[in-house]
Amino acid sequence: MPHFTVVPVRDQAQSSYDSLEGINWVDYRDTGQEHHDHQDTVSSDGHGNHKEDSPFLKSADAASKNYDFYDRNLALFEEELDIRPKVSSLLSRLVNYTNITQGAKEHEEEESTEASRSKTPKSPNMGTLMGVYLPCLQNIFGVILFLRLTWIVGMAGIMQSLLIVLMCCSCTMLTAISMSAIATNGVVPAGGAYFMISRSLGPEFGGAVGLCFYLGTTFASAMYILGAIEIFLKYLVPQAAIFHSTDPLGSDSAMLNNMRVYGSICLTLMAVVVFVGVKYVNKLASLFLTCVIISIVSIYAGAFKSMTHPPEFPICMLGNRTLVRDRFDVCAKTVIEGNHTMPSQLWDRFCLPGNLSSTQCDDYFIQNNVTEIQGIPGLGSGIIRENMWSNYLPKGEILEKAGLQSVDAHGTMDNFGMYVSADIATSFTLLVGIFFPSATGIMAGSNRSGDLRDAQKSIPVGTILAITTTSLVYLSSVILFGSCIEGVVLRDKFGDAVRKNLVVGTLSWPSPWVIVIGSFFSTVGAGLQSLTGAPRLLQAIAKDNIIPFLRVFGHGKSNGEPTWALLLTGLIAELGILIASLDMVAPILSMFFLMCYLFVNLACAVQTLLRTPNWRPRFKYYHWALSFLGMSMCVALMFISSWYYAIVAMGIAGMIYKYIEYQGAEKEWGDGIRGLSLSAARYALLRLEVGPPHTKNWRPQLLVLLKLDEDLHVKYPRLLTFASQLKAGKGLTIVGSVIQGNFLDSYGEMQAAEQAIKNMMEIERVKGFCQVVVASKVREGIVHLIQSCGLGGMKHNTVVMGWPYGWRQSEDPRAWKTFINTVRCTTAAHLALMVPKNVSFYPSNHERFTDGNIDVWWIVHDGGMLMLLPFLLKQHKVWRKCKMRIFTVAQMDDNSIQMKKDLATFLYQLRIEAEVEVVEMHDSDISAYTYERTLMMEQRSQMLRQMRLSSAERQREAQLVKDRHSLVRMGSLYSDEEEEVVEAPPEKIQMTWTKEKCEAERRNRNNAPENFRELMSLKPDQSNVRRMHTAVKLNEVIVNRSHDARLVLLNMPGPPRNTDGDENYMEFLEVLTEGLERVLLVRGGGREVITIYS
Repeated sequence: MPHFTVVPVRDQAQSSYDSLEGINWVDYRDTGQEHHDHQDTVSSDGHGNHKEDSPFLKSADAASKNYDFYDRNLALFEEELDIRPKVSSLLSRLVNYTNITQGAKEHEEEESTEASRSKTPKSPNMGTLMGVYLPCLQNIFGVILFLRLTWIVGMAGIMQSLLIVLMCCSCTMLTAISMSAIATNGVVPAGGAYFMISRSLGPEFGGAVGLCFYLGTTFASAMYILGAIEIFLKYLVPQAAIFHSTDPLGSDSAMLNNMRVYGSICLTLMAVVVFVGVKYVNKLASLFLTCVIISIVSIYAGAFKSMTHPPEFPICMLGNRTLVRDRFDVCAKTVIEGNHTMPSQLWDRFCLPGNLSSTQCDDYFIQNNVTEIQGIPGLGSGIIRENMWSNYLPKGEILEKAGLQSVDAHGTMDNFGMYVSADIATSFTLLVGIFFPSATGIMAGSNRSGDLRDAQKSIPVGTILAITTTSLVYLSSVILFGSCIEGVVLRDKFGDAVRKNLVVGTLSWPSPWVIVIGSFFSTVGAGLQSLTGAPRLLQAIAKDNIIPFLRVFGHGKSNGEPTWALLLTGLIAELGILIASLDMVAPILSMFFLMCYLFVNLACAVQTLLRTPNWRPRFKYYHWALSFLGMSMCVALMFISSWYYAIVAMGIAGMIYKYIEYQGAEKEWGDGIRGLSLSAARYALLRLEVGPPHTKNWRPQLLVLLKLDEDLHVKYPRLLTFASQLKAGKGLTIVGSVIQGNFLDSYGEMQAAEQAIKNMMEIERVKGFCQVVVASKVREGIVHLIQSCGLGGMKHNTVVMGWPYGWRQSEDPRAWKTFINTVRCTTAAHLALMVPKNVSFYPSNHERFTDGNIDVWWIVHDGGMLMLLPFLLKQHKVWRKCKMRIFTVAQMDDNSIQMKKDLATFLYQLRIEAEVEVVEMHDSDISAYTYERTLMMEQRSQMLRQMRLSSAERQREAQLVKDRHSLVRMGSLYSDEEEEVVEAPPEKIQMTWTKEKCEAERRNRNNAPENFRELMSLKPDQSNVRRMHTAVKLNEVIVNRSHDARLVLLNMPGPPRNTDGDENYMEFLEVLTEGLERVLLVRGGGREVITIYS
């Protein structure tokens, strides 16, 4: 017996995520070499035992080991231990299985020295806090909290802001519950949402959602960079602006251009940092997280301090309008210098400089007073009542405080730049799209699953705790902002009313710079994290090889860094930066993240409802109803925030799905969609089981019988072409073939034949199933196919088989006997039959008939198949322009004129357009040609019978001598058993001659001339003469009318009840179809297949 030893699995940099699912491959190949091919391939050992490639076990040299290795208690199983290993061998391998992360860890190891490469990789040791909770916090808290949350509260009011936060956080919480169920259902390697969705919903959904997630992460990096540049140009170094606007109304365009220039520079620098080494990004991650936490703590500290000591940030109001505070020094119309009243800078802005005359001033300025109010009244001021409800503004609307007295007067547009105004039109739906990115980032824990000590415990706990924490922070921040800050300041997006300070910074303690610097570093860190994660996600999708045009992005540097993927990510992020507006980029990435979360919920719901045996999550607090609720919220949020962005995102995902479906690589990941398809198919099959289909629903469900040559190639591929033209992708098509032999010995041959047929089906665009059977006799195999193909209501009702060409020239009668036997079997099974004759002349799928006719010769009625088939063929582009003609035969006693009218009426009611013609066949005497043709047929038949008789006698004599002690089977000399015997190689047989045998042999030789004379004097059977007369006359008429037809459809006569006339039956069919290029012989299945009723 071979000796097996356990060997470690080596991680390959080029392996895809398939290699990370390794514990599902259970094949232990009996070979002395290590196997690194992780593809799921199946082989056979010749006895029907399947072997799958495996990375687990290898066998040592069997010759050098003895049989004592195996435990004596396993003696019953020792012969199969090569394919069914001992449990201890398997368990020892599974216990040592480690999650190889494809994240930063392996790249750091690759960048280290050669010596460190050879060391055993460290086991993952990160817990819930460091591995999931804090990374999720860092990814969820971001630019929106610091730059836009105060503005959202000011516009939407506290109540609607709470609703926005609650909707977004509830959506992510429900998604986290679904994600926890998926993540705890087995080992999840590093790969995050893409890995979970693709392995749960299949490569089509996985690729589509994976790319959406990638685009979302890429646009997130652009959003974080824009946020960092906004902080840099607005609050840190305003004088660094390159573009300046002389017109106050055009300041927005100048700011956008500054954002584009600095954003592109920042993106380039970040991409260089990521390219140089991801280890630097990871080392800075803790610093960025610290900045976020300090900033949030300072907000809470400032809010509570404002109860007793609110910070001093006065706002200057003209009437009830808010003024831009950095445009003047004193909030007053005049100032007293010495004993003189002088115009202030504010006066000079609204009036002619140096003149206190009110005649040359702005009307609104003259009629309204200048007042100063507190920008941060504090937590105990009661300002919460004013900020409770929404105050949405159109673009360009000046920010006004409702409680202040104001005289409504028309001011000049020259002074519009002195007021704080809304830069964009706001609405509830817009604010939802802008806020949602601040709730994303929940996948950070699952992305790091390879570094976790116990991923199945840490991911659910850490993610749900992080979402709970961030939700509480957002909800409490909304209430604190609405309770502490004046409404006009909240609605002031860029802090123009508080001397260009960051609004949230005005509330912080001890200084606004804590928030400004902290938020700047946190946004830069988040941008670096996104630029690091997005290329790896694209690389993972490319390595899975499900999207052919992305293969180039699977390659990278020698250490595995995704160089090409980083380049593409940078280009896409640059598109987001060229948009230059944080408020326009945020809804875009909201769409992509919502799409991703939608499919995470769908994956959990599908798996739960299907109850697949492998669905056993350790996380128990999930339910399919919660997943569906999460799905519904994702769809609702998509259309609430931006319906046109939602349609575009769904369109992109749909196109990627279809592309993968048609062009992508076939992957079998045991996904839920396959299970869903199985459940749907089972349900439909059970419904079909109720009864046979109504005549209106009848369509040919084909069983195509193919013949293979010695090299297992399809002998007549045009049979498949004809099937595809007839079906046009509709209904059921089963392609079957028979291999003669023993199943145990021919299993590999059967698989090869099946693959060859599948390849040919793909070439000929036949959508259907393939079934190859192994049988001792071809005839029996065909009977098995006819009986057993299909399942339930999805069974074939029509058999298509080729014509046995060369049956006349062959001495072996098996070909045409098999053909006739198949005809009899289809009749007995009440199946329709189609036999395309001269099938090699049938058109390919690339040909087009621009004219011509399809001629139907309706001789006997057998269910209407002859009318239905041309109609179905004409649906295909090859036959579409052909016209249909129907001929029927009238005898002497038939009224041919009335027949033609009736037939035209019948076709009109069938809604079939065709020319109608009735052919009259007059009674005539049997011609000498017919008589001679019948005579030749019977002479040939008799001669072949005698030749087979002598051959059978010789074989029987040899068999009797060889097996003289065996029981002689009694049977006819022409029985199927004799004819089906496969001739063995000739052996030397010692013949024992007796006197009687010698006399018999001499008599046989003397009788040969008598047999020949008997053949010459043979008279034809009258019934055969009549049949031949019919075949000759019909053929004459058909050739005369349809010799130039593109296709001739003809009733196929049934075989004779008496099997002795089988060979004559073949001759009749040959005569009937002689001189026609393309013929389709059709036999009905004994039921009506076409109806005049609606």
